[in-house]
Amino acid sequence: MFKLALHWQILIGMIIGAGIGLTLNVTLSQRESEVPEAALPDGVASIKMFDSVDVVEITVTDDDGAVSTLLVDGMKPPSEAYATLDKLAAKHPQIYQLFETYGRSWARTLGEAANAIGKLFLRLLQMVAVPLIVTSLMTGVLGLGHAERLGRMFGRTILYYMSTSLIAITTGLILVNIINPGLNTGLNPQGGEAPDVAAGNLGDVLFNQLKTMIPPNPIAALAEGNFLSIIAFSLAFAIFALLVGGKTTELLTEFFNAAFEVMMRMTMAIIRLAPVGVLFLMLYVTATQGIGVFGSLFWYMLTVFLALVFHAFVTLPLILAFVARRNPWEYIKALSPALLTAFSSASSNATLPLTMACVEQRAGVSNRVSSFVLPLGATVNMDGTALYEAVAVLFIAQLYRGEALPITQQIVVALTALLASIGAAGIPHAGLVMMVIILQAVGLPLELQGIIIAVDRVLDMCRTSVNVWSDACGCAVVSRFETQQTSKQAFPEQPEHEFEESKS
Repeated sequence: MFKLALHWQILIGMIIGAGIGLTLNVTLSQRESEVPEAALPDGVASIKMFDSVDVVEITVTDDDGAVSTLLVDGMKPPSEAYATLDKLAAKHPQIYQLFETYGRSWARTLGEAANAIGKLFLRLLQMVAVPLIVTSLMTGVLGLGHAERLGRMFGRTILYYMSTSLIAITTGLILVNIINPGLNTGLNPQGGEAPDVAAGNLGDVLFNQLKTMIPPNPIAALAEGNFLSIIAFSLAFAIFALLVGGKTTELLTEFFNAAFEVMMRMTMAIIRLAPVGVLFLMLYVTATQGIGVFGSLFWYMLTVFLALVFHAFVTLPLILAFVARRNPWEYIKALSPALLTAFSSASSNATLPLTMACVEQRAGVSNRVSSFVLPLGATVNMDGTALYEAVAVLFIAQLYRGEALPITQQIVVALTALLASIGAAGIPHAGLVMMVIILQAVGLPLELQGIIIAVDRVLDMCRTSVNVWSDACGCAVVSRFETQQTSKQAFPEQPEHEFEESKS
């Protein structure tokens, strides 16, 4: 029976999900309602609600005539929109339940139901991520045979990550100075509500990353899914296992090889659910995101998008072709399931198991390389995030100052974005949190970050795909220069546990 390849299944799932979500967005995205008198809290005369993808308005009239109005303007993720209900919840604790029962539009209700189903798929990926990282790292390092080879691989990996992130930031700076998005908008630079994050300087962030690499309790690090801690301890354990040598090393190698095979088989089974998971995630995004704010932020979005596209389709393919000696088109086809999943989920950490499977089983990169490069990349390599943060800060600066930042401050932005991206988590909206550091570095008001929150989800999907694509390209580059190459240097035909379905 004819069966489409996995990347086509995922693409079709994205299209179907987006189509259903857009239909809901257009037809069922508005609801105007009033809470029935029997359900009104004590002391309240009336509660009127209006819900749409662009605005949520709640008006509460007390018995004494006092009127409280909450207006959530702009396209925000529902969780953030609901968080602002705290303003009324302090006075009327029942407001949450009342809005859930009487105020939500059908588009928001169905979209969040789809999101709940889509997150089940992400939970499955997260379930296998930690054991897959541990077993893959162990087999990769133990397979090197000599601990000193790891040092060479680490040096090449970090050099690649730092270089591509700096190139990505430079691309963003060039485009933002050409387009000047902050000078071509009618926005009033008052901002919205900035994320509630603790202020800190760059040194604190980097030192915290260093502390994270030394887990006081490795078992707790495994339970919490702290990637840096897991990577550091796994590498240390494998290196000392090599130093011990003899039967101990042989036993550990056999054990982790067997565990890795089991985890890969489990991962393959979960990956087959990707088209369904992606469908529901895309349905949620398109059903609950409005388009009203896109007009005012068009030039900003265009700048970020063009910079990401240039880095993904020009810079990284050139590196693949001339440094890694790989065919960029064939390589991106091999990584397409992971890239599409990264786009829909906006989480490089959640996509990591699929990325590892694509790189090893479809692109033919040795597990010795992928098991080290990809987990480290999902933690510290954020090309798309670094680019986005630099462009966003310069956009905010142009909007706030009415002119571009001087070149000296732009250099500060570039260097700070490079280092801050290392501390960004591989989860949705992580770039917004790290952006606080860059805004502080150039003396810009943190509350202006609220202006760009409206379109962050859409751009987050794009930059996450670039992050994952850069990690995968790093595997090809490091593999090219490793002296211990596996026989799978070219694309494999059809490995036994290949998840690319046959065509008949």
